[in-house]
Amino acid sequence: MNPLDKHLLIYGANGYTGKLIVDYAIQQGFRPIVAGRNKAAIAAMADDKDLPARIFDLASVEQITNNLKDIDVVIHCAGPFSQTAAPMMQACLNSHTHYTDITGEIDVFEHAQALNGAAQEAGIVLCPGVGFDVIPTDCLASQLKDKMPTATHLALGFDSGSAMSPGTAKTSVEGLGAGGKVRADNEIISVPLGYKTRKIDFGNGEKNAVTIPWGDISTAFHSTRIPNIEVYIPISPRGAKRMQRLNAFRWLLGLNFVQNFLKNKAGKSSRGPNAEQRAKLKTYIWGEVKNNCGEIISARFETANGYELTYLGAVEVARFLLTEEVDGGAYTPSQLIDNQLVCRLPGTSEIIFDDHRALKR
Repeated sequence: MNPLDKHLLIYGANGYTGKLIVDYAIQQGFRPIVAGRNKAAIAAMADDKDLPARIFDLASVEQITNNLKDIDVVIHCAGPFSQTAAPMMQACLNSHTHYTDITGEIDVFEHAQALNGAAQEAGIVLCPGVGFDVIPTDCLASQLKDKMPTATHLALGFDSGSAMSPGTAKTSVEGLGAGGKVRADNEIISVPLGYKTRKIDFGNGEKNAVTIPWGDISTAFHSTRIPNIEVYIPISPRGAKRMQRLNAFRWLLGLNFVQNFLKNKAGKSSRGPNAEQRAKLKTYIWGEVKNNCGEIISARFETANGYELTYLGAVEVARFLLTEEVDGGAYTPSQLIDNQLVCRLPGTSEIIFDDHRALKR
């Protein structure tokens, strides 16, 4: 069967990123089914773009399963994924539908890995994180491990000046209450906000940077088996101190009524960048591995704006799943396709590696 004749469903199609994915899928020749719980918004989108539509929420796994019985691949775009991913994954297992999403949430990646056996039995792929979260950093982590098989420590980071979409802003609010995360000796551990700071040149000059609980704390481990992983973003020293002061109030930030208030405020104040802004705002990606001998390899490259890369990556992974025969299981993007995936996406520069082992010799 022609992959364009198979059934691709985009759930949360009326959201900021969902709309970008729908438009790009159409440009690539697909006729996706647009879906979500907002009947008016989904119906309007389907009418405007002459697409089939399905209206359902995620409260009942049985209801989701019924809506996925004839679907080959889902691109799940409705967050916060901490609340929506589990029922969608279970429905995909029930309906034998490949699952992808655009999350960056550690717990979602770990949940997918916990379902690896069930996915193998069902013969379907579970591959969360097929957008900016986490294709660039996942591919870089895997390439760095190829260059240093003895690596024991991995640090990753990115610098993007892009505004956040409403969904991303709400997910960020959730993270305030949960605190930081790093991987130490194979285990994901909770750490304070602003746990570590260091100077990093992401590719646009050296900046102060701070650790964040990014999805690679999970995915990069499954892609590389490197036991110690940290992820950084740039922040001013003053901003880092403000973040660290929030640790005293984390108990308050985690309360339901505070979370609801902050999410509502974030959703109203965040709109995401427009097309002109996305075209101008490149993202700088950095990574570093080291081993027990103190040898270090670092790397840098640029990608398109994170939201641009998300729609490019989500549709590319969907195309792969609609075209290729793949064994069932839980995958990271670099495991599912290969660690050169990001290099084939428009807007990605050459990856420049700096092998400090040569300097030591």
